[in-house]
Amino acid sequence: MASNEPRRISDLETLKAFAHPLRMKLYRALYISRQATASQLAEQVDEAVSLVSYHLRKLADHGLIEEAEQQGRDGRERWWQPASKGLNFHDEDFSDAPEKVATHAAVGRLSFDQHIELYRRYLDSAQSWSLEWRSAASSSEYLARLTVEELSALSREVHELIDRYEELGRTRDEAGDTEGRENVAMHLYAFPFRT
Repeated sequence: MASNEPRRISDLETLKAFAHPLRMKLYRALYISRQATASQLAEQVDEAVSLVSYHLRKLADHGLIEEAEQQGRDGRERWWQPASKGLNFHDEDFSDAPEKVATHAAVGRLSFDQHIELYRRYLDSAQSWSLEWRSAASSSEYLARLTVEELSALSREVHELIDRYEELGRTRDEAGDTEGRENVAMHLYAFPFRT
């Protein structure tokens, strides 16, 4: 990856470019694989290579992904990689105009819908995973009464913990420690609500 830091998306045009169901799926698939071709990604998302290539170019036009170095490949097909270690979207960057608010909310809903789809696929196939994997998986809801400062601190600490484990897994995977290693999704939502 070009940058070891997450990229904060703060402009509407980049947010709009990302706000497409297939582009979000492609970004996620590319993030997991680290590097891939349009053909490989098309197989993963069950879409035509030409359509996937088009959407990859749109992501690249906005600097969300980039071409990967060839590394001994034959050069007939482009290899892509994420341009950063993930993407961040902050409410305060999109709260000053109705179109920005609407687009930011649409991206959040679309992302949530894709998270639900991913978790439903796990639930539908849970019995195909070993007992060890099923026992290691978790689903929890926590309800707390916090101040805005406490919620900010909690969010920061959770992100730091996940980043530490993500880096550990990536480092070990790149060193060849691949035995028993699987892709793992963790979706966290922390938000205020009133009853």
